[in-house]
Parts: sequence; C-alpha cells; structure tokens
Amino acid sequence: MPRLPHITAKELVKFLKRPGFAEDRQVGSHLTLWNERARVLVTVPVHPGDLGRGLVMRILKDAGFSTDDFVRLR
Repeated sequence: MPRLPHITAKELVKFLKRPGFAEDRQVGSHLTLWNERARVLVTVPVHPGDLGRGLVMRILKDAGFSTDDFVRLR
C-alpha cells in the first residue's frame, strides 16, 4: 500500500465528487457530501492547509475507497 500524500480538503472534495458525491449541506467549516447511488454520507472538514493522513484515510474508507484507489485515481 503506497503512502498517502498530503492533500487539502479542496482536493479531497474534488476527488469525491468525480464518482458521484454531491454537496448536501455545510455547517460551519464541515462540508457533508452524499452519494445517492451508494447511499453514503461523508463529512469533510474544510480548513486551511493539509488534512491529517489518518483523517483522510477514514473519510476514504467511509466513502468506499482504499488508499490505493485514491493514489491510482487521483
């Protein structure tokens, strides 16, 4: 498994929107994305700077992706 690169919230949201996630709502700095087909809801904290690797891995797993998927499809 390749090491996950540092990414920003903007890059993660862009990646998640490609396979069908759409913005559902935003409360403060937390953006919630919904995928109707997979019926999956994920929340991404939209803060300046890079997101932590552990947080990104958890969001990707909740969305149904692996680290390999992210590195390959990025």
